[in-house]
Amino acid sequence: MASQSTKARGAPLTGGALWAAGVLLALANFVAVLDLSIANVSVPNISGALGASTSQGVWIITSYAVAEAITVPLTGWLAGRFGAVRTFATALIGFGLASALCGMAPSLGFLVAFRVIQGVTGGPLMALSQTLLLQIFPPKQQPAAMGLWAVTTLVAPVCGPVLGGYLCDTFGWGSIFMVNVPVAILAGVLVWRTLSRYEGETKKARFDSVGLGLLIVWIAALQILLDLGKDRDWFASPLIVTLAVVAALGFAAFMIWELTEKNPIVNLRVFRHRGFSASMVTLTLTMGAFFATNVLTPLWLQSNMGYTATWAGYITGLIGILAIVSAPITAQVMTKTDPRRILFAGVAWLAVTTFMRSHGLSQMTFWQIGVWLFVAGAAMPMFFLPVTTVALGAVNPEETADASGLLNFLRTIAGAVATSIVSTVWENNATRNHADLAATMPGAQTTVDSLTGPAMNSAAALGTVNDLVGGQAVMLATNQLFLACAVVFAIAAALVWITPRPTRAVDASAAH
Repeated sequence: MASQSTKARGAPLTGGALWAAGVLLALANFVAVLDLSIANVSVPNISGALGASTSQGVWIITSYAVAEAITVPLTGWLAGRFGAVRTFATALIGFGLASALCGMAPSLGFLVAFRVIQGVTGGPLMALSQTLLLQIFPPKQQPAAMGLWAVTTLVAPVCGPVLGGYLCDTFGWGSIFMVNVPVAILAGVLVWRTLSRYEGETKKARFDSVGLGLLIVWIAALQILLDLGKDRDWFASPLIVTLAVVAALGFAAFMIWELTEKNPIVNLRVFRHRGFSASMVTLTLTMGAFFATNVLTPLWLQSNMGYTATWAGYITGLIGILAIVSAPITAQVMTKTDPRRILFAGVAWLAVTTFMRSHGLSQMTFWQIGVWLFVAGAAMPMFFLPVTTVALGAVNPEETADASGLLNFLRTIAGAVATSIVSTVWENNATRNHADLAATMPGAQTTVDSLTGPAMNSAAALGTVNDLVGGQAVMLATNQLFLACAVVFAIAAALVWITPRPTRAVDASAAH
């Protein structure tokens, strides 16, 4: 990120005013992280209300994630060119306005477009909220300030599904976006009025517009391909073939340009460090599997288990409880041992808990489903904190900012791609399982005949049996995907040991 002057223009904030500013910055980080998960449990409701399929409804999640990922590399340039405070306040107000547009969207197409705007404005909030906290707090108070920031980062993913489910069931799906509006706009205005005295000096820096353009082209083409592939019969469609060619050529051109550009928007040269490259493979696989399970769970609960969005949110939110407890313990242990051991243990524990979830039954109770989500939460900090230390500790000190930007970029893109893939594979597996079960079901006609009587004609009896088979087909598809994710977690855990031990200490919060 571009260098900023830390000298305040006027008297610096102290006491209660300083901490009030800190709460504002932490709150901005909270709403940005919240919107990564608040829509997860509402996808079935939104899809139904807007006349879209479940796989199309997932675009609501992927569009936000992709737009946010693309914005991450721009944050440093924007802060250097326009000032960190100005960029942050503008992004926060823009986030609020985009949220209002999302809440009023009349169709899925408009909602996806507005979510892209929301992602673009939300991208700078996490990184700059941390930057400004470190800028306004004196060194002795910085650990406490970063603790406040870290709490919002951990609590937001817990609150997202719970709050999203409750709001969706109580006030309608639009409320999950409208809840951001007053918070973001008011906080943005207050941040500008309060922190403008800390605005650093700006400078006109050269901008890699070609690199950004190529980045947008290949990522957009890939994501649209994944989102539309199922509905367009994949490579039988000329559109999908065209998107695949554009994505491949765009990616190749992007790689060549960024590796030869003097001031690239994404510094790919950091991949020359084996420790960084290996840890990024672990990060990408783990984040992909993690997002896949987080998206799959509420879809399964609402489509197959009869859960409302509220109760699906309660179960999904269980994963964050032990994460809050585990985070300070993990941070303390990391100062005394090889972070690779903690990283391996965390990802391996995610593999075990996800494997246990692959044995689900349609008759499971709330706690039988939720227990493995609850215990899996302890592994989250054991992954997020050490993977940052291992990755950033493998690069040269002057490359830390570039490596951190790439880490955030890959983390978000992995989640978006996995979300698209899991929704498609889940529906395809359910359809295939239904056909297989129907073909091999013993005594199917006898079952239909036994149900036929005065209270139920043969058509209704056949429908009842078909529903039972469909429910089991979805349950099998869910278990198959949980098992696949467990395998991915296991592979990611094994790859940890390819990474050399980091050569220098790194603040894990630098990844945000």
